[in-house]
Amino acid sequence: MPQSDTHWKALCAARKQQQLDAIPKAWTIDPPPDQRRNVLDVPRTCGLLTPRELEITDTVDVDTILVKLRTGQWTSVEVTTAFNKRAIIAQQLTNCLTEIFVDRALARAREVDDYLKTHGKPIGPLHGLPISLKDQFCLKGMETIMGYAGWIGRISQFDSVLVEILYDCGAVPFVRTNVPQTLQWGETFNHVFGRTTNPYNRYMTPGGSSGGEGALLAMRGSPLGVGTDIGGSLRIPSAFCGLYTIRPSYERLPYCNAVNSQEGQESVSSVLGPMANSLSGVKIFVKAIIDARPWRKDPLCIRKEWSEREYALGDHGGRGAKMCFALMWDNGVIKPHPPLFRALDMTKKALEAAGHTVIDWENHRHLEIYRNGVSILNADDGHDYHTDCALSGEPLIQTMSQTTDAHKYALDEPLAKSILGETRHLSAYELWQLHREKRALRKSHLDHWEATVSRTGTGRPIDAIISPAVGYPACPHGCNSDDFYTALCNYLDYTASVFSVTAVDKTVDHPAPPHEFRNHEDEAVYKMYDPELFDGLPIGLQLIGRTQEEEGVIAMTEVVVEALEACKRK
Repeated sequence: MPQSDTHWKALCAARKQQQLDAIPKAWTIDPPPDQRRNVLDVPRTCGLLTPRELEITDTVDVDTILVKLRTGQWTSVEVTTAFNKRAIIAQQLTNCLTEIFVDRALARAREVDDYLKTHGKPIGPLHGLPISLKDQFCLKGMETIMGYAGWIGRISQFDSVLVEILYDCGAVPFVRTNVPQTLQWGETFNHVFGRTTNPYNRYMTPGGSSGGEGALLAMRGSPLGVGTDIGGSLRIPSAFCGLYTIRPSYERLPYCNAVNSQEGQESVSSVLGPMANSLSGVKIFVKAIIDARPWRKDPLCIRKEWSEREYALGDHGGRGAKMCFALMWDNGVIKPHPPLFRALDMTKKALEAAGHTVIDWENHRHLEIYRNGVSILNADDGHDYHTDCALSGEPLIQTMSQTTDAHKYALDEPLAKSILGETRHLSAYELWQLHREKRALRKSHLDHWEATVSRTGTGRPIDAIISPAVGYPACPHGCNSDDFYTALCNYLDYTASVFSVTAVDKTVDHPAPPHEFRNHEDEAVYKMYDPELFDGLPIGLQLIGRTQEEEGVIAMTEVVVEALEACKRK
């Protein structure tokens, strides 16, 4: 074995063992056999969690948890302990964690409890709440490895700005979660910590790059998590794992002092956002962070206070007014699987029953937008990734497909390569031209959106677009090749949420007849659908709003979710 292979593999093995050693022995379980695919009920049946701890961790409404914490009905120590135990159960079933720091988290929880006892009031709006963090958010004195063997041993000298604000708000960071090497995959696997699986079906991916958060939250191992998104990395795991999230616009929330791949690339900015089992958690997080005035700590953060007028849908006729939503049934690149069409139809019927108008969205220059965005992200021809891999000698991962038991429709050559051909390192001037084209495409798309005023019947352009977040449910490892439903929003900087709608039902979601395939990826996605394999997996959709419209997107998502729930009650 070459020395370089020996070196990086030894580094990874030692670091993985360190992670295993961080799990309290009393919190280990006898995991079910690998053949058992759905493991969601293991926390309730394994005997590790007390009835009180199950009550705490099964509470999905973040507002309910916060009320109990700030009134002293639950202490932060007991809530943090409960979620730590459940997170470690999730780790043993799905491999969703990177950093486990039980003692540090409990010390913070005791500090929060002492403050409430001493002062008779909470520290802030997130008082005592355990929050999980994607492995990009630096915690002072701890490693931030981000899926690279060469980053093992890299100790942070500071907290990221988000973590500083979370402390100010009274929160308790308690675990960090797994990511893919490079962050640029819609799946979660790296050489240091391994592969994360989906607890709904461990043969399937939880998505990426915030896939560790997705799996952890689906297992109810965290009440609220923080991920990031440059092409769908919040929304894809949320859709695959039955969660709620929001992809905010560039620089609305503070990214300063978090680590990233491709640092310095600023045309398609990575953004951070919350992931939760309830929509309440999304709103609570976004408002708390904005109310903390993050622009005083992050020089890039936009100085825009939380707007109650926007949250009251002041730009959309006001709460209770008739709105017009446009459905994007198909983006013209990848045709969605049958359950996605059913979820869209359910949403349409629910909105119409609530008195709103629903029209079809007319796609606008999608392939041009796709080609432009991918070209910007590939402008260095992989130099950033290769540089970080070279630190240890580890190879750059070329496929997320499993080495054994690989699915036959796993794609090693995604659509981007067939569209762009062989990439090369672009000059500064060539990159500037792509930035120029991106601005023109954003203007063109904005004009197209504004022109819908002639079709809405409200006197306004459409209020939001509703589309798949991905063209399929959570899929087998190595098969998640498409991200354009989500990446469209990153390239155009549209605020977008994901909300849960339904689950695949093999008795009604029959395969569609073949269509004329647009590209090799569209063909592979079509052939991948198997009602038996996908049965029971969650189906989420995406709501797309305007740039810097976080408050309005959250409120419109509430409108949609309330309409869906009203229909389910009938």
